[in-house]
Amino acid sequence: MHAGVWSVMAYNALADVLTGATEPGGRLPVTWPADEDDLPTTTPVEATLPYTEGLDIGYRHHEHAPLFPFGHGLGYTTWHYLAAQLTRAGLTIRLRNTGTRPGTETIQVYASKPDTAIPRPPRWLVGWATVTAQSGEETTADIALPTRSFQHWADGGWRTEPGTYLLHIGHSNRDLPITVKTSPAAEPPPDRTEDR
Repeated sequence: MHAGVWSVMAYNALADVLTGATEPGGRLPVTWPADEDDLPTTTPVEATLPYTEGLDIGYRHHEHAPLFPFGHGLGYTTWHYLAAQLTRAGLTIRLRNTGTRPGTETIQVYASKPDTAIPRPPRWLVGWATVTAQSGEETTADIALPTRSFQHWADGGWRTEPGTYLLHIGHSNRDLPITVKTSPAAEPPPDRTEDR
């Protein structure tokens, strides 16, 4: 277990998590590589550590399966992602708590553009939401997807590359059971649903 930064009440909080009185709710804000060789660069050259990765830094560059992916976190229940529906403002995601206890889930949405003509990471985080549900309960989350989430900087301003983008929805950067197609420049159909 990774307990993060400790404070005065950290021991009580950790005891509550270990005894099951409280559910652990954190998600990793970084990727933990499986091997040091999976890191882009770790050796300084003449006392300087060069960062030549460009946009492919952090969770966005990992080609190899990490030990723990960006966004990973465990709780005391399990979740099943049921469907995602495009809305005018973003997405509505439906999921069910399939475990035996109440729980909290952080839904994450990543975008990709497989046919991109500009340098982009394979996937990038565009939205997230947290839901809580009782055992067996189905719940929904609305996640806003502003146009800026799909834009890149070019010619002195933010631009949207035309075409189709994929939205990958799930528990972490590597656990994304639902994919939905969208075109940020166009209005999404009001009733298009992607079921898993």
